[in-house]
Amino acid sequence: MITTGLQRRLVLSLSGVALLVLIYSLVYQWAVLRFEGIEITIFESLQTVIEVFTTAGFGGDTQYWNTAAMNLLVIGMNLTGVLLVFLALPVFAIPLFQQAIENKPQQSTTISNHIIICSYNSRENVLRSELEAADVPHVVIDDDSETVLDLNTRGVEAIYGDPEQAQTLKAANISEAQALVADVSDKKNVSVILTARELRENLRIISVAENKQDAQYHEYAGANRVIRPRQALGDALASRATLPITQKLVQTVELSEEFNISELRVGEGSELAGQTLAELNLQERIGVTVIGVWSNGKFISAPGPEVRIDENSFLLVAGRYQALAEVNSQTVSPKLSGNDQVIVAGHGIVGQATVQTLEANGVSPTVIDMNDDDRVDVTGDITNRETLTKAGIENARLVVLAVDDDTTTMYATAAIEESAPDTEMIARANSIENTAKLYRAGAKYVLALSTVTGRMLSSVLLDEEEVLTLETQFEIVRTTAPKLAGKTLKEAAIRDQTGATVVAIERNGELLTNPEPDLRMRDGDRFIIIGSNSVVNTFTEEFR
Repeated sequence: MITTGLQRRLVLSLSGVALLVLIYSLVYQWAVLRFEGIEITIFESLQTVIEVFTTAGFGGDTQYWNTAAMNLLVIGMNLTGVLLVFLALPVFAIPLFQQAIENKPQQSTTISNHIIICSYNSRENVLRSELEAADVPHVVIDDDSETVLDLNTRGVEAIYGDPEQAQTLKAANISEAQALVADVSDKKNVSVILTARELRENLRIISVAENKQDAQYHEYAGANRVIRPRQALGDALASRATLPITQKLVQTVELSEEFNISELRVGEGSELAGQTLAELNLQERIGVTVIGVWSNGKFISAPGPEVRIDENSFLLVAGRYQALAEVNSQTVSPKLSGNDQVIVAGHGIVGQATVQTLEANGVSPTVIDMNDDDRVDVTGDITNRETLTKAGIENARLVVLAVDDDTTTMYATAAIEESAPDTEMIARANSIENTAKLYRAGAKYVLALSTVTGRMLSSVLLDEEEVLTLETQFEIVRTTAPKLAGKTLKEAAIRDQTGATVVAIERNGELLTNPEPDLRMRDGDRFIIIGSNSVVNTFTEEFR
């Protein structure tokens, strides 16, 4: 592993040596002609210079060195070659040798106009992918040397140190940074914020907090913005649990009175399940456009009329609010339609937020947790069948798994699927990598804390991009794309190149929905695009 600073020195030095060799080659060719009266090619001159520098095959041109000027030139080249060898040893050879033996993590960076991320966890992966797509430099600070070594090996700019210490933030080049993200722990974040604010009074600082009280402390310490992804995650899980019971649209993106976007899940045995978009004819019947489908882990952008809507697929639909509400009523599964019992497993911060949102929407859930408190109805382990039975799992319509451990959540999902197959499960995951496993285990909807955190942070940090959805399988983003100015949508072939779909364009205060292929884009246009996280990142890389 070669650190970024050493790589930069190596590239600059090699470029300098190449330039020096070229200059010497030209001088040597001129000198042989000027002082010896012999004409040689530039390639013969280059060969001689390299032989003199490296002492490989040295002496082939001695018949040309008959004047004092030629002898002095050769002596100069010899000394230059020796000097380069002596410089290379301390500057490159010894550091590389020491690094190979000690395997030390990188401890400083020289990047500028960057974002400092304190510290590293799986939640930062989504943020880093967004930053990389937008070509925004960033450095991760972590106090675990093995983590930093692993990140360095993967080509991630990361340094080893304690982000609470001023010397570490200085090593992260805080004087040249554009922002800092504090995501260590609620208590340590206060120390990180105070240290950063002491070093840079005008630095933009964004922190991550678990609860409202900690968020207030972070703001008092000097954070410009505090996000609470666990609260947002709990609200999103509760909204998903509320849909099949109340049949109310809770989460929509309202771009205008005529144009709302919402994500709907097609329940088992619902009116829409098993039909193609042509058979459903939602545009003609209800005035709703299906702009995306997520089915079996695959995202279909701007699906054609032949696409069949399977059970448990997710539809991204656009239209008037009332039209979306009508379609939503047709996605609800008739199974257990008379049973509105909901179980919430886990009463931590995410679970508490879930319960509060459910109760605000008229749903009173049964709460399971290992720790007893006033709002916990059943105290016990969610992976224990006796606990599930006591909570009434056989008759529950929905279970929201809000446990703060992915392994426990996967085990509980499999156990519930086996003992109560008619009960639908909505699950929280910490890592986005575990969402596919939870779907496979039987969950009908999974949302990762890392997804919510990354989207919230990127929406705050990236001035040219606004994430409109934090809690959906799709990502809906309002962004700029300067490289598209002057082209028509057809000429740009956005969907073919990136997989993203432009659903609307904001221009001079006007919203152009369902833009036609011959619409020519202009400077200042803002695009509403949809797609998976990777699709949206590809759009950003290509056109911004």
